[in-house]
Amino acid sequence: MTGPDTVEHGLNGVLVVDKPTGPTSHDIVALVRRLSGARRVGHGGTLDPFAAGVLPVFLGRATRMVEYHMADEKAYRALVAFGARSTTDDLDGELSPAEAPAPHREAVEAALESLRGWIEQVPPDHSAVRIAGRRAYEMARHGEKPELKPRRVEIRALDMVAWDGSEPSRPTATLEVRCSAGTYIRAIARDLGEHLGSGAYLSALTRTASGPFRIEEAHSLESARVVLAEGRAEELLLAPDVGLEAYPRLELGAEDLATLAKGQAVRHPGNSDLSSGPSGLLRVVDGDGRLSAMARYDAGKLHPEKVFMAPGR
Repeated sequence: MTGPDTVEHGLNGVLVVDKPTGPTSHDIVALVRRLSGARRVGHGGTLDPFAAGVLPVFLGRATRMVEYHMADEKAYRALVAFGARSTTDDLDGELSPAEAPAPHREAVEAALESLRGWIEQVPPDHSAVRIAGRRAYEMARHGEKPELKPRRVEIRALDMVAWDGSEPSRPTATLEVRCSAGTYIRAIARDLGEHLGSGAYLSALTRTASGPFRIEEAHSLESARVVLAEGRAEELLLAPDVGLEAYPRLELGAEDLATLAKGQAVRHPGNSDLSSGPSGLLRVVDGDGRLSAMARYDAGKLHPEKVFMAPGR
């Protein structure tokens, strides 16, 4: 069981940013931290600098909820360019022309089928995967070939929504992807090009959803910057437990909450529904609906796993 949150009255919640191309995910976190004054700020899944789209930023006690979002499904709109390979599998790498001619639209649409469902995907050489303590991208930058093992990922949807063949030697396809966490969209582009023999790389990428967070509800970086700078961050923040409806919700009174805050178990009549959430966890809220703890229900008792209130409050 982790200890109570010591920042009870600071900013606590999720800010969903529509990240533009250019800044890193860390840049966005640093900006939010500086403008909001929040001590603890983190994000829910890195986007490369050239990528745009949904970046959930967690503030205060919400940072301790990030782990429950790590397995969230992701959705992307990807622009794949054919007719060349990239050393990084995206537009930031060094390009080399492929031997075979660029494919036609029909060939690409047919090749997508081999990448749907559960697949074994080898991460890109320029990825953050660790090999004997070293990052793969560090090895690749020094001319070494990382020995990367394939990972099992699920491509739940993979569809072409646009085709541009105006430049026959370098046609592009716009793909919409829904996939499990840990999927590399760069690798999808790479493998599609290898399957067709023409080479391919990721030319642009927008994350349109990260779990419950959708790009339609995301705030532009500029609008978020203005609101944060004016001290109105609460207007943009979602509740710390937003999107975690899979975890049962239980309201407790002040006395039981005080017991949980001390790290002690609380007796509760409960039922099997309270242990039906992922990992058997549930959300405990106070009378105002505010998240107070994550707990586990077992044999008539609630055992605190994470507490977000200080004893005596």
